[in-house]
Amino acid sequence: MKILIPDTITLQVSADAEVVVYDIRSDIPAEHRDAQMLVVWHNSASWLQEAARSLPDLRLVQALASGADVVLNAGFGPDVRICSGRSLHDGPVAEHALALILSAVRRLDRLHDAQREHRWDEDFNDEQSARGSQGAYTLAGARVTIWGFGSIASTLAPLLTALGADVQGIARSAGTRSGYPVHADADAAAVLADTDVLVSILPATEATTGLFDSAVFAALKPGAAFVNVGRGATVDETSLIGALESGRLRAAAIDVTASEPLPTSDPLWDAPNLLITPHVAGNRPVGASALIDANITRLAAGESLVNQVRP
Repeated sequence: MKILIPDTITLQVSADAEVVVYDIRSDIPAEHRDAQMLVVWHNSASWLQEAARSLPDLRLVQALASGADVVLNAGFGPDVRICSGRSLHDGPVAEHALALILSAVRRLDRLHDAQREHRWDEDFNDEQSARGSQGAYTLAGARVTIWGFGSIASTLAPLLTALGADVQGIARSAGTRSGYPVHADADAAAVLADTDVLVSILPATEATTGLFDSAVFAALKPGAAFVNVGRGATVDETSLIGALESGRLRAAAIDVTASEPLPTSDPLWDAPNLLITPHVAGNRPVGASALIDANITRLAAGESLVNQVRP
């Protein structure tokens, strides 16, 4: 079996396969277009669309990203199985999400602005210590709602609990996941009304595109914070800016945007009380080699694949 590995990550493949490293910025050489398995990491949508047209023997596309939405939309034939990198980013994304949550709650964006201005922010000190606002600057006692309660949320939730937060989730169906109460999407409005921090870990799908709009932000508890480590397409960015400008949202921190890289002229850069990081939360697929080895072996044996998102 010939497997194509991108040059954007170093992998140690020990399973029985012919491994070819390819340049994600160039066309696949003609002599390697007979590959049966393609691993993708940081490949552009246009590159994937060309790969879908030029790899006739392909049997599996293994994405290393948590969500395989770009691969699913690339046009690979129905006989090509697609697997995601689910669980590879649980630790890194949970870690970055926690950093963004704390930054938004503790308003590190505002304090960093003061530092750049060589200004000791006495007003912030007064606001933080005021009798009626102390609870807004801590996770202790805060209600944190994670929308998209999968494996990353299951890693993040205990970290928030350790800091005193009351954690709950929203997902397509209600239930208990990893010991945390999860509400159905249909009940979101009632859940948001009592939410201090809303965290999105949702994938980009037809159902989630533009989900976080003015209605969602209006449903949140006034003065809540919003954090997105899922996909930029899930947010109506005009509504996000409006909620920040009106004060409906106290602060927000996002690692993803609808257009990436974010254009220098985009109004998000100048939105008040907003921290932006350049899609770096899940930039380290932990355990990718083991996942690839497992799926090479399973594919050769005709067995079910790990993290398969399309048969």
